[in-house]
Amino acid sequence: MRHDIQPNERAFSTKEVAEEMEIATTTVRRYGQILERNGYEFFKDGDRRIFVRSDIEALMAIRDTDKSQDDEAKILVDQQEKRLEGYTETQIALSNTYDQSLQDPGQLKDVLSLLANELAASREMNVQLKNDMAHLQTTVSRLQQDHHVISSGVGNFAHKTNSKIDKLTEQQKSQYETLLEQEKEKSEFLQKEILEMREEQKKEWRAQNEFNEQLQMKVKPPQGKLEKILSLFRK
Repeated sequence: MRHDIQPNERAFSTKEVAEEMEIATTTVRRYGQILERNGYEFFKDGDRRIFVRSDIEALMAIRDTDKSQDDEAKILVDQQEKRLEGYTETQIALSNTYDQSLQDPGQLKDVLSLLANELAASREMNVQLKNDMAHLQTTVSRLQQDHHVISSGVGNFAHKTNSKIDKLTEQQKSQYETLLEQEKEKSEFLQKEILEMREEQKKEWRAQNEFNEQLQMKVKPPQGKLEKILSLFRK
């Protein structure tokens, strides 16, 4: 376990490391995996990596290396092991001589310093966690607002579309009723015209019949004259 964090040393999240290195967060995770599979140790909060300045320098070395990234990772692991040797030895010595350390001001000072470093690291991680939670809450709130805006937009669009459909339907209905009324008026007018034409035709027929009767009366000779004419043919 690592114990090389310095007093008041700042901890960085994956997002902050990505921003500083100007790479994607997925690339930071990939570089971290390359280092870990070669034996590199990170500070962890569960499965979540917590980065300090030395870790960022290691990630930059992986990014900028001209060699194989795994070969560079092995070099960085060796450097980390050498750097941690002093901390490991101090930890073992303190563990084995804990009873005497309380009577030795020098060792007690080392214990307190180690505890202070651990406390500082914990505080930094807590601050980072709070910042991440605040950022997450802001993101969730923004997503909820976006969802509300999108839902409102969809609802307004659907309402406008339905209103347009209703308006077009009403217009078509009105046009159909107008055309139907016009056709009805035309039909009534035609029926009236036909009736008037029939009446005129009847009048003409009556007039013609009266004319024919009058003509027959004028053409038909009187009965007495007709008999005289017939008697002449009998002689």
